[in-house]
This record gives sequence, structure tokens and C-alpha cells, in this order.
Amino acid sequence: MLDLFFSSYISGTIRFLFLLAPFFVVTMFLALTRGLPAPEKASIIRRSTLSALILGLVLFFVGPVLFKAIGITLDSFRIGAGSLLFLTAISLVTSGTRNHATSLPNEDRDDIAVVPLAIPVMIGPATIGAILVYGAELNRVPAVLGGLLGLVSSLVIMAVLLHLSGYLERVLGKTGLNILSKISGLILSAMAAEIVLTGIAGFMGSL
Repeated sequence: MLDLFFSSYISGTIRFLFLLAPFFVVTMFLALTRGLPAPEKASIIRRSTLSALILGLVLFFVGPVLFKAIGITLDSFRIGAGSLLFLTAISLVTSGTRNHATSLPNEDRDDIAVVPLAIPVMIGPATIGAILVYGAELNRVPAVLGGLLGLVSSLVIMAVLLHLSGYLERVLGKTGLNILSKISGLILSAMAAEIVLTGIAGFMGSL
């Protein structure tokens, strides 16, 4: 039981952290909060992380209910969500941006914590699909608890990185952050391929 919990926790933390594309989020946070005082930046980080956590928790548990309600199988959703995640990974690798983030609206700086920072920068369409899949895959209590704690831990790490964003920019520079974002995209593409291939294997096995 403990082994299942810890393995789910470690894998969940790593999966969810890469799904958040942390270095891309850091880059966007720096651009959106340029010139703001430190207390206001800290407030934005708290509100955006909390918003992403609430949405992530809802998605984590709603998957099976949603799939049953709309009459699709988990394997079918794996193929769709994995394909969308792959497109996001490609956009990160080729241009350093997510598809949905290239046309972010000009938000009022007093209202950027939830939109666009939490949604869609932290949790966009591809991330939503992947969280639904990962949550639906876990069907034993220790695995669910481990995955849930992994989701929370990944967002805590994300919040820490955002607090250190100024330092990271000074040390790594924009080029360094962009390179790390592209590496994250490569890992996301591998995760997307795994989701799609698992879905295809499950779908073919059910025929």
C-alpha cells in the first residue's frame, strides 16, 4: 500500500509539474507582472496558484463521471487528450509558446491572476485533458491519494518558481528560460505519445 502511494506520489508530482510547463509559466509571469511591486506579485502568485489548484482538483475527480455522462471511453479520451497535448508540446519546442498563449488578451493588470495566468497559462486545454485522464486512471485509494498529493506538490513547486522568477531571469536570462521551456516541451511530447499509444492499445484490445 505504501509503495503504491509513494510511486503514485512521485510519478504524479513529476507528471503534473511538466504538464504545467513551469518555465513557460515563469516567462509569462515575468511579462505580465513587469514593473509591479513585490507585494502585488506575491498576491498574484497566491491567487493564481489557488485558482489552478481548485480547477485541478475538480478535473482530477470529475473524469469518470464526465466520460460516463457523454458516453465515451477512457481510451478514446486518451487519444484525443494526448493528441492535443502533443500539439502543445510542438508549439513549446518550436516557438517557446503554447498554442493558446500566443493570442492572450490584453488583461487589466489588476485581473491577471485567474485569467490569463491560472487559465490558460498554467492550466490550458491540453493540461485539462491530461489531468482528466490521469485522475481517471487511478482507481485504488493509495494511488488516488498519491496522485492527489502529487498535484498539490507540483503547484507548490510552481508557486516557489514564480516567487524565484526574478532570480531565475537574472541567472538564466530569457534565452535560458526559453531553452528550459523547449526541453519541457520535449518531455511533454513523450508524455503525449504515451497517453495516445495507451489509448490506442486499450481501444484495439476492446475490439
